[in-house]
Amino acid sequence: MRDSEDRGDGSVRGPSRNGTDGGAPARDRERSAPGGRRLPAARSGGDDRSDRRRVTDPVKSRFAAEYDLYDVATWEVRSSLDRLAVSVAGWLRTARSRLLVGTALVLFLGQVLVAGLLVFDQPVLGILAALSVVPALFVALTLWYWDPTTREPFELVAVTFLLSMLFASFAAAANSRLQPGFAVLGPAGVVLFYFLVVGPIEETVKWLAIRVRAYQNEAFRTVVDGVVYGAVAGLGFAAIENFIYVVGASTETLPSGGAGGVEYAALAAATRAFVGPGHIVFSAWAGFYLGLAKFNPDNWAPIVVKGLLIAAFIHGLYNSMVGILPLGAFGAVGIPPGLAFIAIVLAYHSFWFGLLYRKVRQYQALYDEIDHRRLSPGD
Repeated sequence: MRDSEDRGDGSVRGPSRNGTDGGAPARDRERSAPGGRRLPAARSGGDDRSDRRRVTDPVKSRFAAEYDLYDVATWEVRSSLDRLAVSVAGWLRTARSRLLVGTALVLFLGQVLVAGLLVFDQPVLGILAALSVVPALFVALTLWYWDPTTREPFELVAVTFLLSMLFASFAAAANSRLQPGFAVLGPAGVVLFYFLVVGPIEETVKWLAIRVRAYQNEAFRTVVDGVVYGAVAGLGFAAIENFIYVVGASTETLPSGGAGGVEYAALAAATRAFVGPGHIVFSAWAGFYLGLAKFNPDNWAPIVVKGLLIAAFIHGLYNSMVGILPLGAFGAVGIPPGLAFIAIVLAYHSFWFGLLYRKVRQYQALYDEIDHRRLSPGD
């Protein structure tokens, strides 16, 4: 966006590279106010919010090129107070992110402390938890490697992964507090819980892991970059969720009394190995639409909402399907319930992954055409 263009927040940007200021030549920057008083040249300032609607005040639109309307219908950084306001606004934005991360860290430490002590006592539980994430890691690395544009920097990938692990604590806290209210409704309550709580909350916290850092970085420069960061956010969420499930399984009570131990943990790890890739697929959908929204700022909010609705729906549908599906019925036709579970999960994840991959391939075809034109003779 050129500096002379109208900014997303309705104000005119400062001097452009071609020597103009808000559409007026540089030599006219000292404009006259009503009554003939000469006013000082305007200086640029503030930040460019491209995700705001382009709405221009009528007075600004009509008279900005004729009069200095600073603090009347336009604004830029001129005074010490203006500079202070810019500094405070920047501090508040930073503090907001730090407060979010700090709160998540406190919840995260509280939730994994006991599990960490169990792993310290039985290291095999940590190994099982790590192995359970391998399939999800493979899916995330595949999406990162197949990025049709340029591969995302490792630093941003790592930060997104860690933020998703931290923000997962928000979902865990919300799910545990809201679940009892739905449990009293029976099977219907379970389904409602998955669609109204688990899906929306878990996909939102994964989305936040992208929005807080990677989305703000200049490395996020194409629509499909959102798919990569969404997949990484899903991987971080799956990693901590699998860890909690595997360690928790080792403390479950056996029918004969006592703890399930490593055997229960191994069974949980095997199950979570097939479940984990779902988090990658679900949040990759939300990430794709976040990328689409970033480069279509006039419709930023509805595009983001659409992505979150899709991710929450396929997440809730998956949980409902595997949560209430009578797997034991497959045994009557000679199909082991465990094998039926694996087949259903793989088919479900593959279906939604395939739909998203079609979108990425469509983008890739056009992106490759742009590269080809750039490399063509005479370009």
